[in-house]
This record gives sequence, C-alpha cells and structure tokens, in this order.
Amino acid sequence: MTDITVIILTRNEALHIERAIASVADFATRVLVVDSGSTDDTVMRAQAVGGQVLHNSWINYATQFNWALDQIVGDGGWVMRLDADEIVTPDLAAQISAGLPDVPGVYIGRHMNFMGRPIRYGGLFPIRVLRLFRNGAGHCEDRWMDEHIIVDGPTAALSGVIIDDNRQPLDWWIAKHNAYANREVIDILNQTYGFLPLESIAQLRGGQQAAVKRWIKEHLYRRLPGGLRAGIYFAYRYVLRLGFLDGAEGRTFHVLQGFWYRYLVDAKLGEVQRYLNRSEADPITAIRHVLGIDLSAQHTPTRKAAE
Repeated sequence: MTDITVIILTRNEALHIERAIASVADFATRVLVVDSGSTDDTVMRAQAVGGQVLHNSWINYATQFNWALDQIVGDGGWVMRLDADEIVTPDLAAQISAGLPDVPGVYIGRHMNFMGRPIRYGGLFPIRVLRLFRNGAGHCEDRWMDEHIIVDGPTAALSGVIIDDNRQPLDWWIAKHNAYANREVIDILNQTYGFLPLESIAQLRGGQQAAVKRWIKEHLYRRLPGGLRAGIYFAYRYVLRLGFLDGAEGRTFHVLQGFWYRYLVDAKLGEVQRYLNRSEADPITAIRHVLGIDLSAQHTPTRKAAE
C-alpha cells in the first residue's frame, strides 16, 4: 500500500470535515488538517476521526497549501489535495487503493453539487484536476485565485471522481464569492502590473482541461469588454451549453456563478482601476484602499516544483 498524505485546509468546516476524512479512510496513511483559526469545533471533530491538526495563519490558499507541503518535506509517498467540502467517491477510493501509476502526478474528475443538486450542464463538470502527486514533485500555483497543482514530469488519470458538495446556506456562498472576487481582481491586476509572483497552468503543454480553460480565460475572455463579457459567458453556459436543464437550483448556480460573480469581478476591477487613474497610486496601495487587502505584508515568493 502506497503512503498517501491527504491535506485538507480548514476554517470553520465543522459541517464537512468528518465527512471528508471518512471518504479517504480506506487509503490515506495520514490526514493533515491545516486550520487557520476556526471558531467552531472543526479541530475537535477532525481529531476525533484521526486527523492530524496543524495551525497556520491564512494568507491565501496557495500559500497555505505550500506551507503544508513544507511540513512533510522528505517524507516520500504521495500527496492528495482535498477541500473540506469535497468527498472522494467509493469508486475513486478503490482505484487509489489498488495502486497509483508510475508518474509524478495523477488527474481525477471533479463534480459539483449546488444546493444538493448535481450540476450536469453548462460545460463545467466534470473537470479533470490534478489532485494526486508524489511528495516533492508538485506544488500549488503561486496565485490568489483558482489555484491548481503543478508537477514536474508526465501525468496519468483515474476515472474516479471527487464531489464538491458544500452544505452551507446561500448567504455563506455569496459572502465567500465576494471574497473570491477580490482575490481574482488581484490576479488580474498582477497580470498587468507584475507586483507579485504569478504562476499559471495556462503555460503548461499537453492540453490538460484546466490548463486550456485557464488559457481561454487569460487570453480570450480577458480581451472582451468588462461587464459585457459576463453576459456573454452566461449566455454561452446557460443557453448554448444547456445550463437551463439543471433545474431551479442549477438556474440559481448559473446566474450567480456564471453571471453575478463574473460581473462582480469586473465591477471591482473597474473600481480599483478608477482609483489608480485618479490617484496615480501603485497597485498595492490601490488594492489596500479599495479591497482592504494589504499585500505589502503578504509577499509570497514563487516555489519551485522540487526543492
């Protein structure tokens, strides 16, 4: 049996953490839970089902995940990235238990449930994501939003899937995506001004699904007029890719995630750009003033894939 360390980042995930850990119990050698200040009983629940809990202050997902990797340097074996609100399906767990391919990294499928309903249309899911990699061969992209794992060398794929099934109410989802919009604005501005290190899987070759989508987003979507592109994207997803077939819950998801969120990113980006034009401030100052995020104390140096 291959040693596999599952890394789960948490903050107030009492609703999900036991379910996530239970889903990997058949193959995980160790479950490393990195908590960033939970005020509920996340830590107690994680420990009760065998999770090893570490604590580290939050900057962004990439920094936190790479910090977790630093804690297991030299341990060998494999690493699995799993979000607290995700579950590994029994089929995928069985495939992992049967043995992993002789490559540095492995792609798996990812599905999503929204308000309890599987999202099957809109051209989004399943998406292939790299979530398994040999310890020391991979790291998380150095960026603030939509971060993926990068590995050195060839990859393989398993047919099993993980399911993103968050059970929090809609108000929580909206607040989370408001924060996501701020983080995405930072990445967009960084692509223009280069004030922080930034990696992108769009630079990878081989046609991986996530890399292709990132390239389209950075090189095609970004060139469309702000605001208008949110409407174009929503029409593509909801009409051309049949998102309307996902029912009432799916309609809520596609409107909020495919239009409202994308429009919110553009609106926040415009707000920061107007401040830059008005004040002639540098981007880090503008981001602190408009978005309330202080990047001067959060510089995150780019990691190499293998150190």
